[in-house]
Amino acid sequence: MVKLNKIYTRTGDAGTTGLVDGSRRSKADARMHAIGEVDEANSALGIAIAALEHDGSDTDLIVGLRRIQNDLFDLGADIATPGEDFTPGEMTLRIVQSQIDWLEAAIDSANEQLGPLTSFILPGGSPAGAAMHLARAVTRRAERALVAAGAAEAVNPLATGYLNRLSDYLFVLCRLINKDRGGDILWVPGASR
Repeated sequence: MVKLNKIYTRTGDAGTTGLVDGSRRSKADARMHAIGEVDEANSALGIAIAALEHDGSDTDLIVGLRRIQNDLFDLGADIATPGEDFTPGEMTLRIVQSQIDWLEAAIDSANEQLGPLTSFILPGGSPAGAAMHLARAVTRRAERALVAAGAAEAVNPLATGYLNRLSDYLFVLCRLINKDRGGDILWVPGASR
């Protein structure tokens, strides 16, 4: 259980921050960049959830998205735990295959409700769909940041897989959300030439 009595500690004033193992890193470090991008993806997902809640969307969809937000906190803890042993433990959070499996099942379930994709889609549509497109794009950026961090030192390969699958799921959700709200906005190549 996390307990925060004080929000500021002044320990980061010199431009460093602490990792789970007690080591300190520059806030500009690739690992810290990836953690920040995951946090931003989670925040963008929160905006999309708020838009869905505002328009009275399916509660089961929102419950699943809240599960993902919790997984993204697990992912942040995973990235904040350096080392080469990616085995989860009582005090060590790691992304595990079952979290990816859940996303794959959710993708398949959502995709069954959609027609085949016949064009690239422009981000937008309904407010909830547009917010989900933003969450998808930020998730892709988080994935790129984690890959960059992994080029410098070991990161959990399941963490990268989770972000890859999550962006796929959010893309399918964009289509599902917009399906009953006016449909996708299709790309028309060269339309403004």
